[in-house]
Amino acid sequence: MKKLLLLVCTVSWHLVSYCQDDAGYQIPPKDILDLVTAAPTPSVSFSGTGDYMVLLHRASMPSIEELAQPEYRIAGVRLNPANFGGSRQTYFNALKIKQIKTGQTQDVFGLPAELRGSTLQWSPSQQTFAILNYGNSGIDLYSIDLKEARARKINAHPINDVIGTAFIWQNDSTLIYKAAANSGKKQPIKPAAPKGPVVQESLGKAAASRTYQDLIKSPYDETLFSYYATGQLIRVNVNTGNTEKIGGEAIYRGFSISPDQQFLLLSTLEVPFSYLVPWSGFPTNYSVTDTKGKLVRVIAKNPSSEGAPIGFDDVPTHPRYISWRDDQPATIMYVQALDKGLGKFKTTYRDGVYTIDLRKSGEASLLTKTTRRYRGIEWGNDQVALLFEGMNSTRTFRINLLNPSTGQLDSLHERSSNDQYSDLGQPITTRNQYGRAVLQVLKNGNILLTSNGASDKGDLPLLRSMNLKTRSIKELWRCQEGSYEYVVRVLDAEKGVFITRKESPTETPNYYIRQYIKRIAPVAITDFTNPYPQLEGITKEKISYKRADGIDLTATLYLPKGYDKAKDGPLPLLIWAYPREYKSAADAAQVRGSKYTFTTLSYGSPVFWATQGYAVMDNAEMPIVGEGKKEPNDAFIPQLYLNAHAAIQAAAQKGVGDSTRVGVGGHSYGAFMTANLLAHTGLFKAGIARSGAYNRTLTPFGFQAEERTYWQAPDVYYNMSPFSFANKIKTPLLLIHGEMDNNSGTFPIQSERMYNAIKGHGGTTRFVSLPYESHGYASKENILHMLWEQHQWLEKYVKKAEQPTPAEKKAF
Repeated sequence: MKKLLLLVCTVSWHLVSYCQDDAGYQIPPKDILDLVTAAPTPSVSFSGTGDYMVLLHRASMPSIEELAQPEYRIAGVRLNPANFGGSRQTYFNALKIKQIKTGQTQDVFGLPAELRGSTLQWSPSQQTFAILNYGNSGIDLYSIDLKEARARKINAHPINDVIGTAFIWQNDSTLIYKAAANSGKKQPIKPAAPKGPVVQESLGKAAASRTYQDLIKSPYDETLFSYYATGQLIRVNVNTGNTEKIGGEAIYRGFSISPDQQFLLLSTLEVPFSYLVPWSGFPTNYSVTDTKGKLVRVIAKNPSSEGAPIGFDDVPTHPRYISWRDDQPATIMYVQALDKGLGKFKTTYRDGVYTIDLRKSGEASLLTKTTRRYRGIEWGNDQVALLFEGMNSTRTFRINLLNPSTGQLDSLHERSSNDQYSDLGQPITTRNQYGRAVLQVLKNGNILLTSNGASDKGDLPLLRSMNLKTRSIKELWRCQEGSYEYVVRVLDAEKGVFITRKESPTETPNYYIRQYIKRIAPVAITDFTNPYPQLEGITKEKISYKRADGIDLTATLYLPKGYDKAKDGPLPLLIWAYPREYKSAADAAQVRGSKYTFTTLSYGSPVFWATQGYAVMDNAEMPIVGEGKKEPNDAFIPQLYLNAHAAIQAAAQKGVGDSTRVGVGGHSYGAFMTANLLAHTGLFKAGIARSGAYNRTLTPFGFQAEERTYWQAPDVYYNMSPFSFANKIKTPLLLIHGEMDNNSGTFPIQSERMYNAIKGHGGTTRFVSLPYESHGYASKENILHMLWEQHQWLEKYVKKAEQPTPAEKKAF
């Protein structure tokens, strides 16, 4: 008995030791480690004139200690109580200014030694810019002069950046910022015991809502949100430092200055706060004041979005898109539904576009009406604007020519929203007399547009012109095959001078000045080097193949350095994908992306495993098609199989992928796809599912592109939920989830329950919960450990997988 007890204790001790060791942070192989920790090339922001560029050097991954700092998660926002800002920000930690003509680069002086910068905004003249710096105990605002390359802290009070707008330029010498009204004041104390239960009530009115995270849950949450979100608007002269308050304290959702700088448009959140929707759905008052804060008029008092229709073509019935007309001195515009806000309601007109000229009567007038749902507008002048409209149900998108003086609409271009080949492009803008970006109309009546240039050869970006009278279209410049190059900024539309960003599979992305009229050689203005030398020699190819029903598919195939198919034979294969829905098989079959891009890496990339002896198929297309009256998800599982089987066979037929050693993975909806493939097919040896949702009854009012509710299509929800078939998942599945996932629908409990279900039915699975992480992962320790987990899983269950029997091979 004593020997048995000793044996049990010894085994127990070893199990405890193993679990403790296993729970510690691990590091992936050196090549993966070096790649994921490599300093990325800086991002770039150009001045409007193109004389200067600002190089923003991004900060490295934060430590787990930084991620573990105190945080409040209320009203759909995650805030840092120490500095009245967001708790999960992406920063740049160094700034450089480069004069394009001379090539001279300068460091910016006067910034904090440990810069944590964000939110760069250019002044109206584009000769100055401002940034926020996230300090440990407060957020500050800095103004930076391009010529002097010197920064000055200009705020006298800590900035409030909890929600919405934090600051704006009024003019070149004046900024308006939102100060943290309660900075330095004592935080409200949480009651030791509640005064009563939290009660929510429905009195017979339908109030469907999507699933949201981090909502208000108690009266104390309401108090905390008010405390941290309340701000005070302050105007500051950047030259003298003089300040003055504007109006009173409020929870400012946003604020903007009129083009003539005489009025402010304010939006403020009002009580009661909702327990069902985030702050963006709280009751909001829109009003116009003068620049001192005196009320001029109320534009709208919008109620809570609770109970608003949730169809993809549905909208609230109150005014939306409330903003300034960029081409007029002081005119408000807004959009309001003409169809009760219901996309399925049969009517001739969907939306009305209204304007209010504050210099005149101040009464709202109808400018124009749309036959589809309003999607946006690009103002030009009093004769020309572009208005965009479309419908999700029919996947239609239209660009209209609008005459703002008469309200007349004429269709310029119409296409399926899924038809990238027919995309006309995005219009080029210029700065008007108010310093606002407006549609640029050339002297000959042309406008310029940039497009991805999607084609059966992949994306070949282009710059084209369109004459607004004759509607004739002319291609002015196009990226040549062999590289991927797109227009970043048009500097002089009349002379044809523009900036591009160019790259190729072996060429690091860099910026160039081009001319499409003189056709002179491009001039490089940056010389960024390859941050990923470990990838040199790895081959990259965009491959095309068909699935069994004839739909064309593509994927990007990566093969290890020095790989010789004849000598090395087929490799273990990793497929990474994300499903997308289409209403047309022809649209689904279009080639997307470019085979000429440079390989850039993020922490979530599968390309790392090309350094570890795997063939990798990234962005393997997984279209889900439903034509006519059929919805895509009516045949979700069969189409997943067709897509996956076609991908595996494509790699096998090329002789580079071993069809008996295949792993599959994805993030979010890609994780959902992965679990379904393991539940319903025998194609794979292992799966990796990160931050997914596996039980669709937990997202009953729609998900992804599924508009129907659970009660309208219960069979679809059940059959699409891999949780429903957890008993069939016997292929090893690695589940990874951020402990504090904030994405709608992907609650951490989704992975927890999926793990328990698979485990309870004897499946092989492992669940890794990453401390403090959200839907996307951030900390260095967690990311390195995640990569280690994935590597161990693939090595054990894919690369070193047991070979199938002849019968199993025949079945495949």
